[in-house]
Amino acid sequence: MTRDQLEHAIRAACDVAKDTDLIIFGSQAILGEYPDAPADLRASIEVDVQPRNRPDAVDRIDGALGELSLFHGTHGFYVQGVSIEAATLPDGWQDRTIEVKDERTTRGNIGHCLESHDLAASKLVAYRDKDRDFVRTLMLERMVDIEILVHRIGLLPVAEETKQRLVDWINATSKGF
Repeated sequence: MTRDQLEHAIRAACDVAKDTDLIIFGSQAILGEYPDAPADLRASIEVDVQPRNRPDAVDRIDGALGELSLFHGTHGFYVQGVSIEAATLPDGWQDRTIEVKDERTTRGNIGHCLESHDLAASKLVAYRDKDRDFVRTLMLERMVDIEILVHRIGLLPVAEETKQRLVDWINATSKGF
C-alpha cells in the first residue's frame, strides 16, 4: 500500500460511513507517521478502520470497500471496517495518533493513524509471526525507539507475564542491531 492509497481509503471510508474521522489501526497505520515506509511494512493490501464518530458503520465499510468488493477489484486494495476493540492498545493511544489530513483526503476528512510505538505494541501483543516480523523491521529501521516501545508495552491492558514475554522478545531481538 502507498500513502496515496491510504488517502484514497480515508476518502472512500468517510463517504461510506458518513463520518469525517477514521481511526486507522492496522499495519498500514504506519503510513501516517512514515509516508515512505519501507516496502516490507507496506506489503498489506488492506487498511483496518473504524469511523470515530459512527462506529456502527464498520459493517457498511466492510461491505462496500472490503475484501472481494468492487472497490477491491478496481483499486487492488481494500478497506476493512473493524471495531477498534479488536485491537489491544496501550493506554493513552488516542492522544498520540498521527493525523492524515490534506487536500487528497478531501472535505476535512481525517485519518487518525496509530503512532508507531502504539502500533508496534499492538502488533506484539497479537504475537503472530507476521506481527513480530513487522515490529522487527520497525526496530531494524529505527522507526521505533526501544525504550519507548518497552514503556508502551507496560501500558498494555494485559497480564504482567505477557508484558514480560514481550519485553524479553524486544530485548532479544534488538541485540542484533
